[in-house]
Amino acid sequence: MPFGFYIIMAAQFFSALADNALLIAAIAALREMQAPTEYEPLLKTFFTLSYVALAAFVGAFADSMAKGRVMFISNTIKIFGCSLMFFDVHPLIAYAVVGLGAAAYSPAKYGILTEYLPHRLLVVANGWIEGLTVGAIILGVVIGGLLIQPGISTSLLAFDFPLLDTGIDTPGEMAVCIVALLYLTAAVFNLYVPKTEVDHKPLKKNPVYLFHEFNHCLKLLWRDRLGQISLAVTTLFWGAGATLQFIVIKWSEVALGLNLSQSSMLQGVVALGVAAGAIIAARFITLRKSVRVIPLGIAMGIIVLIMNFVHSMWLAIPLLILIGGLSGFFVVPMNALLQHRGHILMGAGHSIAVQNFNENLSILIMTGLYYVMIKADMSIYWVLTLFGLFVSSIMYLIRQRHLANQQERDDVQHLDDSPH
Repeated sequence: MPFGFYIIMAAQFFSALADNALLIAAIAALREMQAPTEYEPLLKTFFTLSYVALAAFVGAFADSMAKGRVMFISNTIKIFGCSLMFFDVHPLIAYAVVGLGAAAYSPAKYGILTEYLPHRLLVVANGWIEGLTVGAIILGVVIGGLLIQPGISTSLLAFDFPLLDTGIDTPGEMAVCIVALLYLTAAVFNLYVPKTEVDHKPLKKNPVYLFHEFNHCLKLLWRDRLGQISLAVTTLFWGAGATLQFIVIKWSEVALGLNLSQSSMLQGVVALGVAAGAIIAARFITLRKSVRVIPLGIAMGIIVLIMNFVHSMWLAIPLLILIGGLSGFFVVPMNALLQHRGHILMGAGHSIAVQNFNENLSILIMTGLYYVMIKADMSIYWVLTLFGLFVSSIMYLIRQRHLANQQERDDVQHLDDSPH
């Protein structure tokens, strides 16, 4: 890999690290406010709302200038959203502003891979970016969990700069400041993201035009035989993954008797499995073979059901690693295939914006359903059962659709080859 690729990876790592540390800090802030329990999944809802609402515009914005510049601007918005929590703005609002920056950041961070690297390296590159992103999730939730521990936060608050009043008086403020430093580190790497030779399209100022262009791209990708399969898989994966974050926290509190700080560490165990699965997929699965991993998604949903019978840490940890591993192994090739098809059909920024729209709409719907179930006091074991069956069923339907597409393609090819 060229050196510039590692600069892109470093920028992505620190930005994702801060996003996930801030999520745990925001959950802790809601609990300090004694906000209702169902507010916690709403953090993810508020965060992803911008991805859906601005999908028609962020792709065009990402394609209108150098991707490194887009990443820097977006990261600045994240820093602003993070700082709002320091000034006692409600965590839901502050995290929504961070989501606004993330929505603009995503088409640039993925789009530059298709601009900067040849398509033969896309699966490997996606293995790297997913592995590092998941590594950032692991470390992010661990950092967030550590920052809200009373002993650690007290020690950090006891540290003072001579002749300088920082104004940091609470554990929450300390956590937010450390997260802001992570965003600043990402911003420094953004400045050194390599420029590519790809021509940038001037940003159209007519929102109606941008909306119609996005709608055209959306239809184009869903009609493509390979595009629709990879888009369906990644859409399901991100919706399920976001919901699983909150399910693991709730389940570990009920089944294992853990507190928020400990639950956040266990959440990182799932991410560890995803990272391992992503690395293995990058090593053994090529772009041509990517659709062969779909049955693993069906298996993952079934294995989730086993969580209903686990009440000890020594069983929970390997099970969660396995679930994460299957997730990472099947999503990385699908992600690479989707980026490849999108780049061919419409350009990097637009295709990532379409991907983000679908994936984050899935997150909104699935975390919204989780919110409804928790508000209705449904047992976490029922939630787990419905979640696992839903994932397996949808993955089965996607596989059937792919087999039908293959049959249709073979029939058309047979007609073309037959003598007239």
